[in-house]
Amino acid sequence: MIDRYTRPEMGHIFSLENKYAIWQEIEVLACEAQAELGKIGITKEDAAWIRDHAKFEKSEVDAIEEVTRHDVIAFLTNMKDYIDADVPAGDPKPSRWVHYGMTSSDLGDTALCYQLTQACDLIIEDVQKLGEICKRRAFEERETLCAGRTHGIHAEPMTFGMKFGSWAWELKRDLDRLRDARKNVAFGAISGAVGTYSSIDPFVEEYVCEHLGLVHDPLSTQVISRDHHAYLAGVLATTAATCERIATEVRNLQKTDTLEAEEPFRKGQKGSSAMPHKRNPITMEKVCGLSRVVKANAQVAFDNVALWHERDISHSSAERVAQADSFIALDHMFQCLIRVIDGLQLYPARMMANLNKTRGLIFSSKVLLALVDTGITREDAYAIVQENAMATWHEVQDCVSGPTFKERLEADPRCTVSTEKLDEIFDPWDFLTRIDVVFDRLEQLSFE
Repeated sequence: MIDRYTRPEMGHIFSLENKYAIWQEIEVLACEAQAELGKIGITKEDAAWIRDHAKFEKSEVDAIEEVTRHDVIAFLTNMKDYIDADVPAGDPKPSRWVHYGMTSSDLGDTALCYQLTQACDLIIEDVQKLGEICKRRAFEERETLCAGRTHGIHAEPMTFGMKFGSWAWELKRDLDRLRDARKNVAFGAISGAVGTYSSIDPFVEEYVCEHLGLVHDPLSTQVISRDHHAYLAGVLATTAATCERIATEVRNLQKTDTLEAEEPFRKGQKGSSAMPHKRNPITMEKVCGLSRVVKANAQVAFDNVALWHERDISHSSAERVAQADSFIALDHMFQCLIRVIDGLQLYPARMMANLNKTRGLIFSSKVLLALVDTGITREDAYAIVQENAMATWHEVQDCVSGPTFKERLEADPRCTVSTEKLDEIFDPWDFLTRIDVVFDRLEQLSFE
């Protein structure tokens, strides 16, 4: 997935370098908190020394882990060597205060939640950017007529701007959910082996969390409960579904038989190794495919909620893959959508041709109501409209010439609607007299 549409920032968040850097900061903050608390032997001078000398080298951590088979111990061993490197011979080693009273999950879970907030911030930025593009394009295409479709069949006229507007509103809901999910996962825990603070004062947890912009977990059981993470994964899956909805619409509209919209096709781009004429919606197909990954990974997060007793590590291996993959995939999907939707090529002439393709059948609902207004029962009105509509439909499907739907109605003695009224009804803008309310609402939409 590493290509020009993938931001390296997202990949870095889930890199070992970033994780170790957060681990280092947590350990240093814990030492500073212990010195501030003054209940053990660490002094503020010790904490300052640790702050100035703490360091790690990933390659060295990896080498140590090959022996220890424990990532946290490997990291602490490496950091200890740097902290103590310049300590005069015979002096106490400041590194003895590192990880004091802590267990591995205190470090790992707090760091993971911090990583997830970092990743959420990037996705939130993505949603805001795409949402603003959709809102802008909605107003640009406010008066671009097209056929609305239900069940894939022409329904009533609408404007293409409404499609963009609908996407904008859905992205706003995704934005709200993401912000809530970020808040829900922004927790830290430094509470010891089973969450009893048996070897560490709760002040240390509060101090570390405050400096990281996290909230201390009110009751952790060595691990932060995975319902936090499952909720976030569900929100990511929902957001991915929004991306898939947008991409699916573009794919459908780009079909040769429809061709109302098309992905940007750059000079020199090739669509097929065998068929030079091809212009395929490959980017939107990729978005749809990656959506399946993000949605499937949500199930992993749900399964990770139930652990044995206070903690096991059945969740750990799965989430290391699923969380990183979901965020990286979703960020990539947004980079693709931002490019395509911003530059989406529209074909208004083709939209009008498609709108007229059924010779006026899309105006049937207005004719039905107009007949009822003249005093005919709804059942009789429906029969008149459907009979004439089906006759027109079969000729359209058989590609044979014949009267339009309007002409058939005018020739039907049962039709009690005047010619003047039919002329009014068969104007597509007659369906859109109240469309301003949609765009007035959209005007108020903010992605701030």
